[in-house]
Amino acid sequence: MLTAREIMTGNAECIGENETLEAAARKMLELDVGSLPVCGEDNRLKGMVTDRDIVTKCLARGGDPRTAKAGELAEGKPVTIGADDSIEEAIKTMQSHQVRRLPVIDGHELVGILSQADIARNYPEDRVGDLVEFISY
Repeated sequence: MLTAREIMTGNAECIGENETLEAAARKMLELDVGSLPVCGEDNRLKGMVTDRDIVTKCLARGGDPRTAKAGELAEGKPVTIGADDSIEEAIKTMQSHQVRRLPVIDGHELVGILSQADIARNYPEDRVGDLVEFISY
């Protein structure tokens, strides 16, 4: 049985909760990703921010990404998965929360990101369509 740790993308980079959305957007561009974990001063995960969040929750509402902070968009407790949790548990979590990526936590430390694509690359081919359908439903 595969675990999140075995197929996640490791070395996840955070954006600090007090860094600007402009800095977050630049980091997303540099890393070629569409979302970043938001970490607090205490190095704990505060949430996730996506490129879509920056557009719809800042720019479209007249906000200034040069002054708005990443922590302002990291709303609520982030949905996570434990590093040693099974892929089946990760899929259930993605389905129930309708998310396509999960921060992977070991204790209180962020150790990686598990995406729908990571699972699809490591999941039996005959079940990948079900995975996408279930998460996207």
